[in-house]
Amino acid sequence: MSKTILQTSIPGAKAHRGKVRDIYDAGNKLIIAATDRISAFDVVMKNGIPGKGTVLTQISKFWFEFFEDEIESHFITDDVSEYPEPFNEHPDQLEGRSMLVRKTKVLPIECIIRGYITGSGWKDYKKSGKVCGHRLPEGLKECQKLPEPLYTPSTKAEYGEHDENISVEKSAEIIGKEAAEYVSRKSIEIFEKAGRYAADKGIILADTKFEWGRYQDDIILIDEVLTPDSSRFWPGDDYEPGRPQKSFDKQFVRDYLEKIDFDKSGDGIELPEEIVSKTSEKYIECFERLTGKTFSF
Repeated sequence: MSKTILQTSIPGAKAHRGKVRDIYDAGNKLIIAATDRISAFDVVMKNGIPGKGTVLTQISKFWFEFFEDEIESHFITDDVSEYPEPFNEHPDQLEGRSMLVRKTKVLPIECIIRGYITGSGWKDYKKSGKVCGHRLPEGLKECQKLPEPLYTPSTKAEYGEHDENISVEKSAEIIGKEAAEYVSRKSIEIFEKAGRYAADKGIILADTKFEWGRYQDDIILIDEVLTPDSSRFWPGDDYEPGRPQKSFDKQFVRDYLEKIDFDKSGDGIELPEEIVSKTSEKYIECFERLTGKTFSF
């Protein structure tokens, strides 16, 4: 299996490192490099997932181009030869897993769209009959499709902290009423369009999160888009409401950590090769199904 890149290091450039991405300032632009790091329960594991960073970048690129006629994004190019110096001198670290993007003023909320009742939404529903304040019909099953997609914004947490669900009204207080209405409407629109496309590929888009930023006079789509890290994708041929679903993401990692009673507030661990391999296969399968392309390291 291919070598993993847990950290990029560009001489003469300082990176801001998140759980997965290394972000470099390039004047009025940014270089965003997706590493092969993997986190679960907000903890970064010691070893990475081969191909993961490339999958995340290339799926985001696919969606940015898919939506380009109806929504502007921060994506400029993923051709390293077109990057400014010194980044264009390091294709060995950046090729395939990075993109040059416009620098924006990031809106400090995450736009979460839920098409199916699962995860924390399912837990809330069992307790209160609501999901993030939205009253839902009685008798829904776990992972059942919702009557219509729910927009449930949250705060953007700093590294090591947790996002906090907020009301639509609170999101308007944070970013302004006009901006809040725009991002909620557009988030639902592109979620629904992406869901129809994914369904044709045999994949259910259960939920996702979008991020937006201000660029000049516009609000544009930023960060990663509809990847296995920011979304729940389920295989359509195995879907059955009333139980948890198989997924195209890090579920193998989460399941393994639960099995060994992993301390979710502790340090990351070395994952077994079998878990690493299965997780890599799922990321790659998601890429190939969505894009119709064959993945190569």
